[in-house]
Amino acid sequence: MKKKGWKWLLVGCSLIYVVGVVVVALALLDNQKLTAQWRTVYNFQPDPKARISPEVQNATLKKKIKSYQPKGAYIIIDSAENKYYLKEGDKILREGLVSTGSGEILVDPNGKRSWVFDTPKGEFFVKSKIQNPYWVKPDWAFIEEGEPIPSRMEDRVEGGVLGDYALGFGNGYFLHGTLYTRLLGRNVTHGCVRFGDKDLEAIFKASRIGTKIYIY
Repeated sequence: MKKKGWKWLLVGCSLIYVVGVVVVALALLDNQKLTAQWRTVYNFQPDPKARISPEVQNATLKKKIKSYQPKGAYIIIDSAENKYYLKEGDKILREGLVSTGSGEILVDPNGKRSWVFDTPKGEFFVKSKIQNPYWVKPDWAFIEEGEPIPSRMEDRVEGGVLGDYALGFGNGYFLHGTLYTRLLGRNVTHGCVRFGDKDLEAIFKASRIGTKIYIY
């Protein structure tokens, strides 16, 4: 019985040895394949003809950026510096001072409403062009002045305060003139953008319905 036990023990050890050799051989084979793959990656040489030079890449990118520029004249309003630029492509046709929103908050004494006098930011376009505009005073204008809010529309209309021209760009906001030219360059408006007379005339003549307005 002891001899048979030793015999089976030797057989078992032999099998374990054979299996171990096979496992090691397979591992070495996989390692060789992996090494060959890495060598292929590290030794890869791109085809020089397929490479795109930085100059060509830059030219392509500039062309793509240029395609986003509006066709014709467009208006840029810098509300931080209170400046405007009338541009066509990369060329500045005219520039000057404007006044934009004060950022102040007005609260209705009744506590039901409030207004923040900011100039909206973003991309807009000219929706209306008006010569000799008049101002239809909103409720906040009367509240600000401490006057009762009128019930009749004719009591809200006030002429001569918006200059000779106005360009509407939505939600009651306009590019228009001002009686207070000394305040150009400051954040003092209720949200509209005020221009000096000559600058206002220039952008009015250069604009059409659909002209882009960028405000930041």
